[in-house]
Amino acid sequence: MVQDMTEGKPLKMILSFSIPLLIGNLFQQLYNMADSVIVGRMVGMNALAALGATGAIFFLIIGSVMGLTTGFSIITAQRFGAGDEEGVRRSLAMSILLCIFFTVLLTAISVLTARPLLSLMNTPADIFEDAWLYIVIIYAGLGASMYYNLVANVLRALGDGKTPLYFLIFSSILNVVLDIYLIKQFHMGVAGAAVATVIAQLVSALGCTLFISRKFPILHLRTEHFRLDKKNALAHLHVGVPMAIQFAITAIGVMVMQAALNNFGSVAIAGFTAANKVETLVTQPFVAIGITMATYCGQNRGARKMDRIRQGVRIALAIGFCATIFAALLNIFGGRFFTQLFITDKNDLENALYYAQQYLNIIAVFYVTLAVLYVFRNSLQGMGEAAVPVFGGFMELVARVVVSIFLPLKLGYVGVCLATPAAWIAADIPLLLRYIFKMKKEAPIHKKIKAQERNSIKQTNQ
Repeated sequence: MVQDMTEGKPLKMILSFSIPLLIGNLFQQLYNMADSVIVGRMVGMNALAALGATGAIFFLIIGSVMGLTTGFSIITAQRFGAGDEEGVRRSLAMSILLCIFFTVLLTAISVLTARPLLSLMNTPADIFEDAWLYIVIIYAGLGASMYYNLVANVLRALGDGKTPLYFLIFSSILNVVLDIYLIKQFHMGVAGAAVATVIAQLVSALGCTLFISRKFPILHLRTEHFRLDKKNALAHLHVGVPMAIQFAITAIGVMVMQAALNNFGSVAIAGFTAANKVETLVTQPFVAIGITMATYCGQNRGARKMDRIRQGVRIALAIGFCATIFAALLNIFGGRFFTQLFITDKNDLENALYYAQQYLNIIAVFYVTLAVLYVFRNSLQGMGEAAVPVFGGFMELVARVVVSIFLPLKLGYVGVCLATPAAWIAADIPLLLRYIFKMKKEAPIHKKIKAQERNSIKQTNQ
């Protein structure tokens, strides 16, 4: 069930890993899209705006969960690439212990701060209570999200992108069914959408765990694997915490942007929310390539194959650039069709669609910078880099905050739309420079290691 990405043609490896991952990501997006479509059509535009108003603080915590679990799994991937099976098991055990700790900590913090953060972001009064109810239920079920992301990322670290996909398909369908049932039959509104999301993620995580117990002996743990080891814990925290901080920094910038957007009223929020769902859907190829490169570079870094990493990055960029054309065309020519899936209210429908299409047209021009961001950030993280990706996140924050505060004063709603592209560009610069510098620095070390290996083989043959 595992896939060794240190051997074979890089293009074939990257595509065979990223395509199932892409399909899985698309189904994962159905969690939030199903919530938005069903809430927008069954409950109303204000309820849709309420979900949109929680987007930034949702990403603040869920993004931190994704960062932590992805970071922990990079250590797993590196040990797998080095052929250290016991190291893989110790990595999984340490990841479980750390995830339990962070679940308790993040759940307590997020539930207590949800209402103050919504107030700080100028959430309109007509959607405030629905927004708070939705996000506090999501936060209360944070353990399900942590659980799923952990098991899915560990499987991907071993090169298995298909198993998480199968369970995501099932749980996505379950999420839609529960959405409709809880909203239509029990009249739970946005609360029903939140409960459905938590249950669906928990089911997906349990399915992955059962499959691991039967098919992945390399992940079968014993009591001694859970021994507290300071060095092992620090190795995981060294990668996981900076990745979580990076997501959190990005989320803070999005919160500032959301606060600026909230000043334009609930119709603009609804239009922007619908457009953001479309953007999230069409940019999933970039996400899939990014996650693939984290695993690919992690395994090859463990195997000390830097030339193979360089080759893989070039291939990933080519795939990403092709995907930008497809995503931009969908935005420009299919944006109105897709956004109408979320909004059926006749009142202010055209205004909401206008806001949505305006954002989609602007963002389409800059997708190439997003492709660059995903490839270089995840490649560096896969190689064990922590500081520069975090600095890139800080640059995102600065750019998004500055643009969100000042450009809307000059350009109105367009100024809010430009905040995200500015953040992507600002993050690209340090990531690209660090990658170039690192590969030049690693080149002589890599040649020396290869020479030593060749000499060792010659001596063995003699």
